[in-house]
Amino acid sequence: MLSNHLQNGFETAKMVWSRLPNAEEGDHGDTGLLRKSDGSGVESLEYEVVENHAYWEEQEQRGKIFVGYYVVVKWFFALLIGIGTGLAAVFINLSVENFAGWKFALTFSIIQKSYVAGFIVYVLINLVLVLSSVYIITQFAPAAAGSGIPEIKGYLNGVDIHGVLLFRTLIGKIFGSIGSVGGGLALGKEGPLVHTGACIASLLGQGGSTKYHLSSRWLQVFKSDRDRRDLVTCGCAAGVAAAFRAPVGGVLFALEEVTSWWRSQLMWRVFFTSAVVAVVVRTAMGWCKNGNCGHFGSGGFIIWDTSELASILQLFYVHLSQGFAPFLTNPIPSGQEDYSFEELLPMAVIGVIGGLLGALFNQLTLYISYWRRNHLHKRGNRVKIIEACLVSLITSFISFGLPLLRKCSPCPEADPDSGIECPRPPGMYGNYVNFYCSKEKEYNDLATIFFNSQDDAIRNLFSAKTVHEFSAQSLLTFLVMFYALAVVTFGTAVPAGQFVPGIMIGSTYGRLVGMFVVNFYKKPNIEEGTYALLGAASFLGGSMRMTVSLCVIMVEITNNLKLLPLIMLVLLISKAVGDAFNEGLYEEQARLKGIPLLESKPKYQMRKMTAKEASGQRVVSFPRVVKVADVVSILRSNSHNGFPVIDHTRTGETLVIGLVLRSHLLVLLQSKVDFQHSPLPCDPRPGSRPIRHTPSEFVKPASSKGISIDDIQLSPDDLEMYIDLAPFLNPSPYIVPEDMSLTKVYNLFRQLGLRHIFVAPRPSRVIGLITRKDLLIEDNEESDTVELQSTSNSAR
Repeated sequence: MLSNHLQNGFETAKMVWSRLPNAEEGDHGDTGLLRKSDGSGVESLEYEVVENHAYWEEQEQRGKIFVGYYVVVKWFFALLIGIGTGLAAVFINLSVENFAGWKFALTFSIIQKSYVAGFIVYVLINLVLVLSSVYIITQFAPAAAGSGIPEIKGYLNGVDIHGVLLFRTLIGKIFGSIGSVGGGLALGKEGPLVHTGACIASLLGQGGSTKYHLSSRWLQVFKSDRDRRDLVTCGCAAGVAAAFRAPVGGVLFALEEVTSWWRSQLMWRVFFTSAVVAVVVRTAMGWCKNGNCGHFGSGGFIIWDTSELASILQLFYVHLSQGFAPFLTNPIPSGQEDYSFEELLPMAVIGVIGGLLGALFNQLTLYISYWRRNHLHKRGNRVKIIEACLVSLITSFISFGLPLLRKCSPCPEADPDSGIECPRPPGMYGNYVNFYCSKEKEYNDLATIFFNSQDDAIRNLFSAKTVHEFSAQSLLTFLVMFYALAVVTFGTAVPAGQFVPGIMIGSTYGRLVGMFVVNFYKKPNIEEGTYALLGAASFLGGSMRMTVSLCVIMVEITNNLKLLPLIMLVLLISKAVGDAFNEGLYEEQARLKGIPLLESKPKYQMRKMTAKEASGQRVVSFPRVVKVADVVSILRSNSHNGFPVIDHTRTGETLVIGLVLRSHLLVLLQSKVDFQHSPLPCDPRPGSRPIRHTPSEFVKPASSKGISIDDIQLSPDDLEMYIDLAPFLNPSPYIVPEDMSLTKVYNLFRQLGLRHIFVAPRPSRVIGLITRKDLLIEDNEESDTVELQSTSNSAR
């Protein structure tokens, strides 16, 4: 009976949810995977090594010294990525905190005389900061809008989106984040920091920016998409490590969330990069602790301890006068130290709430982004600027006006051991903000989280030993209003991250549940800040669907390992609940932007399909020796990026000899050095014909779209000549039989990072069989030869 009621309730919830607007409904042509949403379209990256004659000759010329130099340069680039991302994070954080500190200090000095004048100044400062951000994005770097994580995830998945990793995108991301976050919008700077790290890594990989004359030849070592992919992966991990001061969380974020290809050597370099970032940020914080960074000198870096914040300040100032050694040897208490079995039920409830609110957040932002793209942003940049300014005005009205409607509360009794200071002026680091209070010993709990920077508001929500600081009415008011602001703000033409807004939303309802638990169980060791932390983890898990990396990040930023099982519990529950309704935030946004991501798990329908059913019916191929006019005609008539090359045996049998890429053909047409008058093939033996190209010449530049067929000028005599494609094709492309399951093809395609795969009929015979023993290579100590430990019949 109970199971029937549960089943009926679940079906009712699914029916109600299905009535919410969904971006997949309606015009399917606009939401297709290959849709050109911004006119630029997408293109696949070439992660496979093209082993043609030029590649073989280059490999033969490389010795052990060059291989060692190549490895050293990779590690050196990992060091530069860590230093560059760390410095960018320091600059963004200090700029945001100084703008916010100056804004709150000026506003507080004015409201001592007039709240109306202070409100006007507060609104104008926010408006100017947001206007500067949206102007930079719309006029200078359109690709810097949003968090950038869906685009970077697409890049590491094998999708090249023009403009995502340019130098101007990096500049727009840095200065746009300062304006949008400093302007008080309901967004964060952590997602843009991931994009910033990826841009720094990409620019280092290509040697800088040639357009702005900031390139260096000695840095132009990595030419292939394969090497750039490793560098961008290091940049993504560095961005997370810089944003949260969580180096291990950064490594796991790159592994779990963004990258599609991983190996042990890459793990070491990513770990090294994250460690370098942690050292850079830690060094900068140590310098800021001496008062060299102006307003909020050490408050802008994301690290929250669930211990009482006033005690942290008190211990900090004590140890500052005594040196940092006592500060390191005397650990600060970390809030709730233990939990009982009865608390697991309300903690599980927090996980369910996080999954529901996170899934609803994804659906609402998807619907609003869909409407914004198809109806609002099509009208031009002026509409984008007006929209961002309106959102800034609404946010300023709410954050300043709502605390005015809230009655102040008397300060709690002072505890001489805790060092709690009540009240505090607005914008200062700590709890108990005095805002529009008639008496001296009163504070405004709603202003403590609304009229404050987001980092400080989160510290207040996470704080322990402050049981009666917030009322349920204030927390519920903030939850509803900030949730609505986060939904509306996400998708505007400014750099926007969702980590910090998600933490603020989750910590609010988590603290509400914590208040109930404290009043119900009446135990002195239960802290509301602990439940606020679990609420933040649950909302991020329900929205972004991250588990392992998010769990480690939350542990690193709170410095409390005892909460690890609880964080794991709420993350598992919130992710399971969220997955019952829709996909994660980044996956939904990637689909909306037309980024064709290949997820880790193939669709269920692929089990019933074969490779032949999924492949194109019309295959455009080239003969081995092709006329230049035919090459130009085929390249103009279709947009394929790979073409099979066909040859014939002496008996007339058709033979597929390899795959030639569109980019290689364009290079051959532009150089013209390989044109020949004869339609006969050249000598196929290696070394019989000089190779006039290096593999780096065939690589598409990362900062441009590469050569176009319209850019090539050919005379009538050139069109009558021929090209032998044998030296330039990939002679060993990946081939699958036509009746292979599409699921196996999908896994092979994604795990190897392929761009093309041939579908061929069943082979007529088998010439050998390779097992694990055939792949074990042993170096002969007495000679330079390499022996294969083969046991197959074909070897005999």
